[in-house]
Amino acid sequence: MTHWPIDWQNVWNNIEHVAIAYLLTTGIGWESEREGHSAGVRTFPIVGMASCGYLLLLSPHPDTAAQSRLLQGLITGIGFIGGGAILKDGATVKGTAAAASVWNAGVIGAAVAMDRYSVAVTLAFLNLFTLYALLPIKRRLDRKVDTNSD
Repeated sequence: MTHWPIDWQNVWNNIEHVAIAYLLTTGIGWESEREGHSAGVRTFPIVGMASCGYLLLLSPHPDTAAQSRLLQGLITGIGFIGGGAILKDGATVKGTAAAASVWNAGVIGAAVAMDRYSVAVTLAFLNLFTLYALLPIKRRLDRKVDTNSD
């Protein structure tokens, strides 16, 4: 049942939250897509905004117990989605960083919904840093493993 009149301030507040979650996770998706991972530029923003949206459903007066149950469900569900990004190829496993990033995108969305912007921005920044800046180190280590196995 719709309650009239609509609280437009709350509507715009929710749109703002979802948009911030979307923007913070799009960069992570872009980087993942650029590296050819199975989860990418579409998956990450959807996970981020959906996580934000689920928690916003509890607004404007979140019950702590309900919030806890919802977070537990999100953690489980996002873990399942992230598991789909992991691919086994013979003796190697690929996609674990993408899977972890999907999980992180969910936390970013949840943090935004809970007005914990500093947590969300920090997680987004560190996720991007890890994917981008540490990739050359990972490639060097992978080459050493390949060289040693010959």
